[in-house]
Amino acid sequence: MSGARPFDGMALKSTPQQAAIPPVLPVIGEAEIEAVVRVLRTGRVVQGPEVDAFEREFAQQVLGDRECVAVNSGTSALLLTLLALRIGRGDEVIVPSFSFAATANVVRLAGAKPVFADIEPETFCLDARAAAAAITPRTAAIMPVHLYGHPAAMDQIMPLAQRHGLAVVEDACQAHGAALDGQPAGSFGIAGCFSFYPTKNMHALEGGMVVTADSELAHCVRLLRNQGMQQPYANEIVGANMRMTDVSAAVGRVQLARLPEWTEQRRTNASFLDSRIKGVVTPPVRETVHHVYHQYTIRIEEGRDNARQVLASLGIGSAVYYPTPIHRLKPYLAPAGQPAPWHLPETDRAAAEVLSLPIYPSLTVADLERVASAVNSLGTLR
Repeated sequence: MSGARPFDGMALKSTPQQAAIPPVLPVIGEAEIEAVVRVLRTGRVVQGPEVDAFEREFAQQVLGDRECVAVNSGTSALLLTLLALRIGRGDEVIVPSFSFAATANVVRLAGAKPVFADIEPETFCLDARAAAAAITPRTAAIMPVHLYGHPAAMDQIMPLAQRHGLAVVEDACQAHGAALDGQPAGSFGIAGCFSFYPTKNMHALEGGMVVTADSELAHCVRLLRNQGMQQPYANEIVGANMRMTDVSAAVGRVQLARLPEWTEQRRTNASFLDSRIKGVVTPPVRETVHHVYHQYTIRIEEGRDNARQVLASLGIGSAVYYPTPIHRLKPYLAPAGQPAPWHLPETDRAAAEVLSLPIYPSLTVADLERVASAVNSLGTLR
């Protein structure tokens, strides 16, 4: 199955390039630079009109009618959402271990306990059956991750959460514009959280966004991001400084305007690689899914690290997201002398096999041919 747009060679750029191809390539062009200079000249650089405009435009373009609250990172978006939901000491939050550490870190920072559940082998996203098995009387929420730009199985996770009265907070930090059955990632649960780190499908130099249909939750996140204040020196609750700057928002607005174009180019690039690459497992896509290919992640069942070195020698950059699952990182290991509490075979297998290839929009036909040819050459080395 593939949700990528059928390959149309005319849609691909054709300028040849022989230099090494990096695994990711953030865009910072003249439009972004001009936006930054424009904001700096106004003197309004923190939580001003650019942030307001970015919130409105992100809601209109990506999530429809939901409220958007801009913050200084995707991690802050997740943490402030948990705090606004009053999830903390004594609570458990079910999360996948195959993700960036921030997914579990925010649970710990909120005072709650992350409970790790295994992933689907095809999508690398949280397995709803594993999540169901992890529910206890202390479970307060489920936090699925739309990993690599492929939506998690929200059609299974949402009914599960509703049966048990659990909040669902979507980690959509890699899924700008992704959708399942036509519904945008980030719009299923009580809140969706996005990141605008430079390597994401769109960026704001740095930043994040909480998206929710719950006006009380949005109001609470706005207070929490700004020292608990809505008006200067009128603190209503204990908060922090997690505001987005107008400089970041201005860059985000420029990038947001090009997100649809960039998304379609990523999907076209993915279709090209799907049609060319042989001998490895290319990214499966569930039917009715709109995959936005934050990463194009293949599986190499044996010798992944050696394969990466070979690709590098051929001028093809690659990356491993994530070589160590969160439950195997030092902060989450069982105390000395105690057995490991987590058995996550699909998570461990993915960590040993995944390899992400270049997929960004500025790749040319020649670049993509080089990527596919290099990957195909690995078969002759086995």
